[in-house]
Amino acid sequence: MKYAGVDLHKKTITVCVVVKENESRVVLVRRRFDCRETEKIRAFFEQLGPFQVVVEATASYEWFFQLIEDLADRLVLAHPKRLRIIAESSHKTDRIDAQILAEFLAMDFIPEAYRPSPRTREHRTLTRHRHWLQGRITSIKTKIRAKIANYNADIRHLFTQAGLAHLESLALSGADRFEVKHLLTELELFQKQLKEAEAELREFAKTAPAAEREARAVLKTMPNLGPVTTDVVLSELGDWRRFRSAKRVASFAGLDPGYRESAGKGKQLHITKEGSKLLRWSMIELAWRMTYKLARWKKIFIQLCRKTGSRKKAIVAVARRLLTVIFAMLRDGTAYQFAATNAETAA
Repeated sequence: MKYAGVDLHKKTITVCVVVKENESRVVLVRRRFDCRETEKIRAFFEQLGPFQVVVEATASYEWFFQLIEDLADRLVLAHPKRLRIIAESSHKTDRIDAQILAEFLAMDFIPEAYRPSPRTREHRTLTRHRHWLQGRITSIKTKIRAKIANYNADIRHLFTQAGLAHLESLALSGADRFEVKHLLTELELFQKQLKEAEAELREFAKTAPAAEREARAVLKTMPNLGPVTTDVVLSELGDWRRFRSAKRVASFAGLDPGYRESAGKGKQLHITKEGSKLLRWSMIELAWRMTYKLARWKKIFIQLCRKTGSRKKAIVAVARRLLTVIFAMLRDGTAYQFAATNAETAA
């Protein structure tokens, strides 16, 4: 068996192939290709015979996996951060990186990363694009408000029909009027694209396999968790069955606190903020809605505020608890359990 380590970049790909000889690993061949030389890359791997291949989970690995997937005995996606030996090496080159990957693969020391299914990748693309569009809309609205605040003319309902008429009536300078006109044109375009993205996500949901349909039905039972949050949770988690515990889900969202211990003394740190930024943001937004509208979560939030002395820390803790509840619902296929009180509404 041959073991190929691949150092993949946007324009170039460096390959190192090693074989086991007794207790050591011997470099068999090294090659470097332009990423556009797909025929040469495939031909190189075709002549290797039986092989396993490893590549770090970069933003552009998928095209390479699809190119050689039918040739390899095993494809391994390496977790970049856990391969710190490469990042911290004092002699770091593409050749060395590829060789280290190959040798680690031969020794079965590669910390593997999750490779999403084709459907999950599509779902993430649509969900993240929707989030990006919403961000552009918010940014443009903020910029317009900042502009007219210079004229002491900002109003709460600025982007309603009456608010836009108010904006049109303002005596703005020529330059400011020109900029606002362009911003409003952009705003209209992004709002149209947002509606199209939401429609595409609704159509995407109609083609969901049975497990995803069941998951959507389960999440629908949770109050204040709408279709946007549902899409974020399902697309970012992917196959939630791969998580062995709620702690691992919290870690994936970067909502777990760090911990450092030295000389027998431990200290809890801030949350790691690793993993899915979008999922973490979505859970914190959900936490605010739940604490405002449900007495059960409002009580938990107040207790955590007293314990931590910080509203920010408390809301992050609520977000972490909500994510573990969502994971339990998905894992067990059970609906959201309301509090035992007569009504779970905020006082």
